[in-house]
Amino acid sequence: MTAEPATQGEHDVNAEAVSQETVSQETVADETVAEEAAGADSDGADSDGAVQGADAGEADADADADAEDAEDAEDDESEEDGDGLFEEGEIAGDYLEQLLDVLDFDGDIDLDVDGDRAIVSIDGGDDLAKLVGRKGEVLDALQELTRLAVQQVTGDRSRLMLDIARWRADRRDRLARLGTEVAERVRAEGDREALDPMTPFERKIVHDAVAAVDGVISESEGVEPKRRVVVIKVD
Repeated sequence: MTAEPATQGEHDVNAEAVSQETVSQETVADETVAEEAAGADSDGADSDGAVQGADAGEADADADADAEDAEDAEDDESEEDGDGLFEEGEIAGDYLEQLLDVLDFDGDIDLDVDGDRAIVSIDGGDDLAKLVGRKGEVLDALQELTRLAVQQVTGDRSRLMLDIARWRADRRDRLARLGTEVAERVRAEGDREALDPMTPFERKIVHDAVAAVDGVISESEGVEPKRRVVVIKVD
């Protein structure tokens, strides 16, 4: 039997079927590629997230390490400052011991540190008031000499404080009481009151005492050596 040739309609149907199948295959292929791309993007995002998380963790660790290093540096600096102040006190103690021998004075020398100052005290001897002088003038001169002696050894300017026979300690107590009394009097009775001229150290003691009383403030007026504290009432 001889096969009959396909008609034009059959050719068109077959072509359309092939075309639809081709489109279907291309669609499947495109969807597969899209899914693979999406999977790759997801993996990349997860990878990027992991990297970012690792970077954040490293940054936190670095920040913690920097904070610890800063604290260690502060502790080391504080220890160095303390050691330096104790060294100042020891140098000053040796110098003052020799000075007392030369001047033929007896006294016990104590060393201490108060904030950022080395403190050297001489007490327990007879006639130490002579080393204080009128209004502490001799004491101030000896303090300056002691500072210079320390500076010659360390090479740095010293803020060491020298006290003899508790003159400065007693003076501090008296000035603190004076500041409180004047502040309370100004608050109750007047608008301002000026005190006698004082050294910067003495004025600071008064300022601190006045600051503890509500309703008043204190200021420094004038020029050295006549600079004084003025206590003022405020509303």
